[in-house]
Amino acid sequence: VVFAAACVVATLAVGAAAAVLLTRVGRWPRLFLLFAALGAWAAPAMTGSTVWMFLFDTNLGLVNEVLGMPGHNWFYDKWSAFALVGVVVVWHSFPFVMISLYAGIESIPVSVLEAARLDGASTWTTFRHVMLPILRPILTIVVIQSIIWDFKVFTQIYVMTGGGGIAGQNLVLNVYAYQKAFASSDYSLGAAIGVLMTLILLVVTAFYIRALRRSGEEL
Repeated sequence: VVFAAACVVATLAVGAAAAVLLTRVGRWPRLFLLFAALGAWAAPAMTGSTVWMFLFDTNLGLVNEVLGMPGHNWFYDKWSAFALVGVVVVWHSFPFVMISLYAGIESIPVSVLEAARLDGASTWTTFRHVMLPILRPILTIVVIQSIIWDFKVFTQIYVMTGGGGIAGQNLVLNVYAYQKAFASSDYSLGAAIGVLMTLILLVVTAFYIRALRRSGEEL
């Protein structure tokens, strides 16, 4: 839960910052950023995880070479391994947030923002009292969707930590269920974890559907 929450917060922060950046740059930089983000979004989780593992490889990794840290194993420590997996999860997920919020920002009528400026509203006041209420339906959907995605992360953790890290220090529920059900043949515990995750995601999905209905009504 903590890992998923951290990924959701980071994804929203990076996606929101990128969306604002898209509104501030010119046409060609905007196209470059969009294509780069879509490339990250379209990359399969297995492929992306393998590429990032190669970048942080102990002996051949570009990161160790640039930082002058030959032989450093980024996946040996529990927290650095979780951090790297979190970076990959965010890398795969932030384009959805970026594009959704960018579309929402672009849909805000210019006349509304100009009226706020004429009334003497600062940038923060305009964002808080004008833009945020308009973007709230999109933000709600994006947040709940990110929670669903990040809570059921499996591929990145399994591939990058070799099935859960040293002595299971990087286990999440999905990987734990897989290990119990298929590696240890403890199908009852694996099934129980699966049912628990399903119930949690059903609750989140109910909020998601409710948010979709509200968004449709407001639009």
